[in-house]
Order: sequence, then C-alpha cells, then structure tokens
Amino acid sequence: MKRGPVSQFMERHYRHFNAAAMMDAAKAYEKHIDEGGKMMITLAGAMSTAELGISLAEMIRQDKVQIISCTGANLEEDVMNLVAHNHYKRVPNYRDLTPQEEWNLLENHFNRVTDTCIPEEEAFRRLQKHIFEIWKDAESKGERYFPHEYFFKAIKSGVLKQYYEIDPKDSWMVAAAEKNIPIVVPGWEDSTLGNIFASYVIKNELKASTVKSGIEYMVWLSDWYRKNSSGKGVGFFQIGGGIAGDFPICVVPMMYQDLEWHDVPFWSYFCQISDSTTSFGSYSGAVPNEKITWGKLGIDTPKFIIESDASIVAPLVFGWILGW
Repeated sequence: MKRGPVSQFMERHYRHFNAAAMMDAAKAYEKHIDEGGKMMITLAGAMSTAELGISLAEMIRQDKVQIISCTGANLEEDVMNLVAHNHYKRVPNYRDLTPQEEWNLLENHFNRVTDTCIPEEEAFRRLQKHIFEIWKDAESKGERYFPHEYFFKAIKSGVLKQYYEIDPKDSWMVAAAEKNIPIVVPGWEDSTLGNIFASYVIKNELKASTVKSGIEYMVWLSDWYRKNSSGKGVGFFQIGGGIAGDFPICVVPMMYQDLEWHDVPFWSYFCQISDSTTSFGSYSGAVPNEKITWGKLGIDTPKFIIESDASIVAPLVFGWILGW
C-alpha cells in the first residue's frame, strides 16, 4: 500500500511509549485483515459526537470492519450530527462554566457533552417523530426489530435526507446502513431514543416487545460469531470501556463455558484505547492479560493497550489502516 502523508508522519515520529503501542496495534490490525480475519469495533464514550464517523465511515466502506458494538448514545448521536450539525453549539471553556451557566444551557435546550452541546429540538425531536412512526408501523404489523434496524429503516427510507447538514459520507451510520453491516447495541435503553421509547410504553402507545432486547442481541451475536470465527478469526478493537466492549467480548466465554461448545475460538486480536486507570478493580482499565482468565483471549492472541485519548488516537489508527 502506498502511504499518504498522515501515515508517513506517524511512521517517522511515533516510535516509543503510547505512540509505539498505537503503531504496533495499527500494523497488527492491518495484518489481521490482510490475512482474511474479521474485526469488531466497539464504541463507548461520545465518539459519534466527536465525529469519528469521518474516519469510521470509510473503514466500513473499505471492509476494514465487519461488525460494530456501540452504546445507544453512539448509535443515535451519529444520526443526530447528520441531521442537526449546524445547530450544535461548541463551548471551548466548558471547564469554567458555573452551575447557573449549565442551567442556562438546559433552559435553552442544549445538552452538553464535554465541549459540544447537542440541540434538543433539532436533534432529539427531529428524529423522534420519524422513528416513532417506524416503531408504530412495525408494531401494527406484528413485527419486531433490533434498535439499530429501526435506524437503518429510517436512513434507507430517505425521510431524513431533508435534514442532512453534513456530507453523508462522514456518517458511519449511513455507511453501515448502506453496507448493512451488523451492529450490536447493548443497554440501548440507556440512550435518549431508548428513554423516549420507554415513555411511549408507559403511555401505552407502544409495547416494550416491539424493540428486541439485549438478550436477543447476545443470542444473535453467538450465531454470528460461530459463522465468522473460522480461519484467521475475529478481532476485537475496543474504543473506551463500558458495556459496548464488555457485552460482546463475553460471547466467547458464554459459548465455551455455559454452552460447553469447546470448539469456539478465542478473539484472535485485541486492542483497547483507554485512559482508564489500570487499578482498583477497574473493568475498563483491566490489562488485556486479565481477559485470559475469563476465557476471552488466548495466550497467543496479539494484545495491545493504548493509554490515550480515543478522539485523537482512533482516527490515526484508522488513517494508517486506510493508508492516509
């Protein structure tokens, strides 16, 4: 592959410590894909609001990722950025805000994520009316779908195009819908649209069963993993910690230990970008070798941990893999 200026800069300057770990992880990721392996990327934190879609969408289009696990927030916030980007408000001095200033943002319908405020009316409510119609239509037909499948329906229907405020090529959800890439969304209830769906259930306007559950996601993932883990196997690229990573990585020990399917291979590559402290019982900050004791990784699984800011590191890793 001919390397672009970003990759050339990385190769020249990133030689030690976290920089070297990042290069090792990126090269091993590339090798895994080149040798026929598949890769899961997991998204925690606010990576969609950080506009990771600019690089992740191209990773999806170029088949550098085969499956994604993300929080409900990342699922919806990429689409919110797609339809309401011009209405977002940046607050560079967010560390200096007083409680009163935070309250003023709330009163003006801005929900803050670090230095970026998501506009409630243009983002949440704009999506709500269209997603509700899709939920209601499915229920009227006796159909049930996963959370991400409802988003795919909205994107593919074209109903959101009237609101697009960024180039859709920079939306990883648009790329995922176009490629029909599988997505796992554990704990979807802990998201704005999940809360909105719950409100309709409380008002008896929708049934809880209209959206498939986390257990159903795990059952589906076990089937996908068995079908895709032969040969080079499936790698695990974890951005942040939390349920987006903890949920899917457990599918391997679940099948091996609980189902006693002893032919299930371990994850065949592992990398985590995290700034979590590796001490005091931290799940997100646990070193990769700890996962050996839980039956998730093998002794020989390539393992990397990049202790840094994912909003800086992830686009660089993706840039290397894409040859930028």
